[in-house]
Amino acid sequence: MARQGEGQVSKVFATAIIWAFATGMLGICVPLAGLTNSGVLLPLIAMLGASGSTIMVWRPPQHRPRQLPEQMTSLQTLEHRVKNLETICSSPEFDLQKLLKQIESQNSV
Repeated sequence: MARQGEGQVSKVFATAIIWAFATGMLGICVPLAGLTNSGVLLPLIAMLGASGSTIMVWRPPQHRPRQLPEQMTSLQTLEHRVKNLETICSSPEFDLQKLLKQIESQNSV
């Protein structure tokens, strides 16, 4: 039950931030609408953006997009490959090959 309360608090906080920015945008849009002769278009767009954002914040979790299993397996595969590369680069053989290349380049000069 505590997690559900925490989720509500974060949703309220996110909504407050969204509408604080929307209020600021409206404060900017109203004078600009008079200067650009766009009428209510700019304030309307600001309100629609804030409304859509609020809907997305309060949307139930089952309607939110989730990561697909294919994405998770590809991410795990990439992490595994990076670990393998880190192991290869930190191995003593790699250092030995690097040292041999330096010696060869010094001898060729």
